[in-house]
Amino acid sequence: MKNILILLLLLLFPAIASAEEAVKAAFIREGNLWTLLDGGETQVTNSGKVFNQPQWSPDGKWVLYQEEASSEFQKGDQQAEVWVYHIETKEKKKIFYDGVSPSWSPNKHHVAFNSQGILNISDFKQFYNIATGVSDYTWLPDGSGFLLSSSGVLRPDGWTSAMLFKKKVNDNYEDIVLFGGVDQLFTLPSEIGVGDQSIISVYAGDFHYSPSNKWISFIVSPTASWSMDSNMVCVLSSDGKKFDILDEIILDAGKPKWAPTQDTIAFIAGGGRIVYGFKDKKLKFREMPVSSTLTPENYIDLDFDWLSNEAIVTSRFEEREWSNDFSKHPLPALYSINIKTNQQVKITNPPEGYGDYYPRYVKSIDKIIWYRKTSIIDTTHTLWIANPDGSEAREWLRNVEGIEFY
Repeated sequence: MKNILILLLLLLFPAIASAEEAVKAAFIREGNLWTLLDGGETQVTNSGKVFNQPQWSPDGKWVLYQEEASSEFQKGDQQAEVWVYHIETKEKKKIFYDGVSPSWSPNKHHVAFNSQGILNISDFKQFYNIATGVSDYTWLPDGSGFLLSSSGVLRPDGWTSAMLFKKKVNDNYEDIVLFGGVDQLFTLPSEIGVGDQSIISVYAGDFHYSPSNKWISFIVSPTASWSMDSNMVCVLSSDGKKFDILDEIILDAGKPKWAPTQDTIAFIAGGGRIVYGFKDKKLKFREMPVSSTLTPENYIDLDFDWLSNEAIVTSRFEEREWSNDFSKHPLPALYSINIKTNQQVKITNPPEGYGDYYPRYVKSIDKIIWYRKTSIIDTTHTLWIANPDGSEAREWLRNVEGIEFY
């Protein structure tokens, strides 16, 4: 019997090892960019100033990241540099000195970014001005242009509302007309809401096309301070003709996400910032056009990810009032949910004093990952890994944040 068990372990270990060795990831540790390739970790930067989520190019050869540095033009100020790193040649290249919201083209090694309201594209050799007055944007799915938003402005008669536009680009960016050349897609109503909750439509952003490209999800926010407590997740048909407000959300809970291959969107509904209490945060999904709630009474869901078109993994705990004594904070575990049958199963059992947060499904290795920590504000990020059903759970990487898999 002992020999049989040893043989089974020897057979199992290569399968586990090969899955991890197949991982291709970029992550941030202590403010530096690292890569995880072929089972080995490599530190890329030494500044301790890297921030935000790294992004893989569509072909997995480059990593896009941002690094804080002293301003080149304003003494005492900081700038957000946009960098790319080639994983084979180890080349690091700064493509702009101060930009926000950088993102890869869907089909080439070009990066778009916003700089003081001007949308730009870099081909790594130079950058091109594409559009002005831009609050937020996303590439069109085929890379032929952009979906753009402009924010509302405060006038003597109140706030105007956000507007959405499309702008096409060709390969010769020098021919782009900076002012104009856009098609107006949709103008938000001045005020939107659900039930007795409403907000003014000042900003629109966080755009995501559905798998069929027929729908666009986005978040509408009021003024900056107000958005801490209430925002609205909305969907718009790609032709701009059908608009729907799905529910109220906050920006600190899980972001809305489309299912992998069908037009079903999941989100965590509920207003009010977390410091007002661990309550009123419900995981919902909308299979266009039908909506449903998945969270049981007296529980809240904090973050989630899709496992498949019919399954979700979520971080869940019982409702509780906020306390400044962090030892009294509720500690979540992970649950898997079948959205067709509503079968819900607890799949992790963190030890006393720990909770499981921010679950993600890594399709390339068919595993789930999450952070195990002592509270929602704990800055110690220990990454755990398991099979999608929670089996074979174990600690994987320590002191990791902002990890992105290819």
